Amino acid sequence: MMSIAFHSEQTDFQPTNTTELGAFFSDMLRQEEAQAGEIQIIFCVDTYLLKINKDYLQHDSLTDIITFPYSYDPVSCDIFISVDRVRENAIAYDQGFLRELMRVMLHGLLHMVGYGDKSEQEQRIMRSREDYWLSEAEKRGLINPPS
Repeated sequence: MMSIAFHSEQTDFQPTNTTELGAFFSDMLRQEEAQAGEIQIIFCVDTYLLKINKDYLQHDSLTDIITFPYSYDPVSCDIFISVDRVRENAIAYDQGFLRELMRVMLHGLLHMVGYGDKSEQEQRIMRSREDYWLSEAEKRGLINPPS
């Protein structure tokens, strides 16, 4: 069974277009030769994600996203996203909030279909796929193009 669900923990943020986002991510996974299983995208605040980072990964640092994979075929995972980090990164990278949020969600899903980001070459490929899918999201009206 395929399901892409969106939740909030300790934040009021919730995307308004969850049906469209779910369909977009399903299409994206299919085009990346994967299938969506049970995917939970959880929006939270820095302190919530920092606790997860410490408890499960033994990292004492802020991050914008942590993905917990359960299955790669079909893609099943929990993706935790700090709305605080995304807001700060959007400002730092001169991007709109929704565009940066989409990039982070895509980043987590691209990891699930096999893209890495440890080496410089992997980072270039990952960024290229993120940029491609960001442009597709813009075409669908899911985010505004950069101004």
